[in-house]
Amino acid sequence: MPSSAMIKTLSTPIQLIYAGGTFGSYGRPLAPLSTDVFLPTLQKLLAEHNAATHLTPVSWLNNDLIKDSSQLTPHDFIHFYRLLLSAYAQGHKRFVLITGTDTLSYLGAFLAEAFAGSDVCVVVTGSMRPLLDSEVLDAYTIDAHSDAWDNLTDSLKLAAAGESGVKISFSGESWPAQTVQKIHSHDFMAFTGHSRAAYPANSYIKSLSDTCRQHWLDDQQALVSTIEARAEQARVHALYCLPNDTDVLNNQLRALLSQPPCGIILLGFGSGNVPYSPTLAETLQLAYEKGHMVICASQCPFGGVSDTYAAGSWQYDYHVIAGGRLTIPAIYARLLWLLLRYDTPARRRQRWLNNVNQASTTIKKR
Repeated sequence: MPSSAMIKTLSTPIQLIYAGGTFGSYGRPLAPLSTDVFLPTLQKLLAEHNAATHLTPVSWLNNDLIKDSSQLTPHDFIHFYRLLLSAYAQGHKRFVLITGTDTLSYLGAFLAEAFAGSDVCVVVTGSMRPLLDSEVLDAYTIDAHSDAWDNLTDSLKLAAAGESGVKISFSGESWPAQTVQKIHSHDFMAFTGHSRAAYPANSYIKSLSDTCRQHWLDDQQALVSTIEARAEQARVHALYCLPNDTDVLNNQLRALLSQPPCGIILLGFGSGNVPYSPTLAETLQLAYEKGHMVICASQCPFGGVSDTYAAGSWQYDYHVIAGGRLTIPAIYARLLWLLLRYDTPARRRQRWLNNVNQASTTIKKR
C-alpha cells in the first residue's frame, strides 16, 4: 500500500519549467517568444489537452532564465539546481524541464550529480523543431510536423509515474540523464543513451522518509552559497587528441597548469589511447601535483575507455582517471559538480574514485 507521503506526491501537480530553446521559438526567422507570450499559450494548450486526456495537472515554476542553451554557463546550471532544490524543499517531487538541445545532456547530467541521494524525479526534454507552427501567423497552433508536443507529453507521463532520478526524454525514449549524448544535429532522433547507468543513478532513493529528506536538504542548502562562490573559478577543459606531434597536446596541457585546480577531459582515440612522450608523461604528473583532475574519455560515441592497449594504459601511471563508459557531457557534469561541491583536490579525486568503485560493485551484483 502506498505511503501517505507517496499519495500526497502523486496528487500534487507536476512542476513544469520552461528555459527556452527551439521548443519556444516562432516566426520568420525563428526566434524565441518572450515568456509572457509563450507560457500563457503553452498553458492554454496543456489545459485543453489535459481536459481531453485526464493527464496529471501541471503547475509552473517561475523561471527568469530564458536563453539559448548554447550560452549556458556553470552559474546557469546552479540557477536550475537552486530552482529545483527550493521547490523540492517545499514538498514538490516531480518536475519537467524544457531546455534547448545544445547543452540538454550537460544540464541533465549535472542535475543527476547534484540530486544524487534524493528521491526527486526530474525529466529533461526539448525539441528539434518549435512547438508552434510559424506558417500560421494569425494564431498560435501546434505544428503537426514538430516533435515538441510528443516530447512534452511523453515527459509529463514519465514524470507522472514519479520514479526517482533525473532522466532525459526525447523522441519516444528515455534514459538516465548521465548516459545521454546528442548524436545528430537536426534529426528528431537526436539523442541516445542506455539504461545501465552507473553512479549516480544507483544512488537515488525510491522513497525517503520526511526525516531523511530533511537531512538531505539541510546538507544541500548549507552549501548553496559556497557552491555559487566556487563557480567563479570552476573550469572544465577538453583536450582533443589528433594525429599531431605530441608537443601540440603537451603545450595545450601545460597552458592549463598555471590556473587554479580544474577539470580536464582528455579525449583519446578509440578506447582511450593517447600518444606517449616523456614530456607529456611529465606534464600529466605535474598536473596531478598541482591539483588538476585529468579524465580520459573516448572520441567514440559508444564503448568508453579501457586499459587494454598499452597505447592508452600508460597514462594511468601518471594519475589520469579513466572515464569508463561515461559520456563527455556526464564527465563534464561530474567534474563541475566535484569542483563546486568539494573544497580540495584530494577530496574530489577520492569522491570520483569511490563513485567508480560503488558503480562497479553494483554492476557485478546485477
